Amino acid sequence: MPDTAAEPAIRVRDVVVSYGGRRVLDGINLDVARGETMVLIGASGSGKSTLLRQIIGLEQPQAGQVLVNGMDLATKSKKDLKKIRLSIGVAFQDAALFNSMSVEENLALPLREHTRLAESTIRLMTWMKLSVVGLADFGKSSPRELSGGMRKRAAVARALSLDPQILVFDEPSAGLDPIIAAELDELILALKRAFNMTVVVVTHEMASAFHIADRMAMLYNGSLIAIGRPDELRKSAQPRLRQFFDRVPDQVLDPSVIQTYFERYLKGDFE
Repeated sequence: MPDTAAEPAIRVRDVVVSYGGRRVLDGINLDVARGETMVLIGASGSGKSTLLRQIIGLEQPQAGQVLVNGMDLATKSKKDLKKIRLSIGVAFQDAALFNSMSVEENLALPLREHTRLAESTIRLMTWMKLSVVGLADFGKSSPRELSGGMRKRAAVARALSLDPQILVFDEPSAGLDPIIAAELDELILALKRAFNMTVVVVTHEMASAFHIADRMAMLYNGSLIAIGRPDELRKSAQPRLRQFFDRVPDQVLDPSVIQTYFERYLKGDFE
């Protein structure tokens, strides 16, 4: 269960991020409790992935603070920032596995890079992480030999390699069929229960979001416009939230316009 009494695992305060003069995050404030699964939703371009990059320390905001376990990422030395990043496991949208390595070598890489563990211990830890995600028999396989769902699970296993306190998922269900996506949802829930991890998920899959979230936060044009438990947001009358949940487009193209352009094309009106 989320520990709402303790200091938040992640605290975002008045964060502003701009690219090329365009404000992508506009004064974001968000707390993620320890042991909580926070799901970030919103349309493409709303700032979700940008916020993720701030949380995992890949970028620094132009204004505001991002604190992970009480530590301000912007004020830490490179050495301390590295330690903070190692406490966060990231499963990227496209899995980002190295095809030149076997699955178990992909998992062993961060252990070899960031620890002084004996090779026998690394092999054991790699096998254990693969077992957690149901891939114990596929360590010798190449990532290209795995199905899409299996690659996603292998990416989760790699994210777990260093026993992180925080686990971050970027579109975990993207490109998966509903059954495999549901299996991945159950894996996320199982990991949270087993390790009491803090989990942050960016997704467009509403069935997944409602199933795994303790709380959900919606971004719109760089602002946080709604946050709450899934049941609270489901009942909300906030216009943009309702539009997103009800899949209502901003604009609908008049079929007669399409027909007119098609007829002009057939007549050779376009050069």
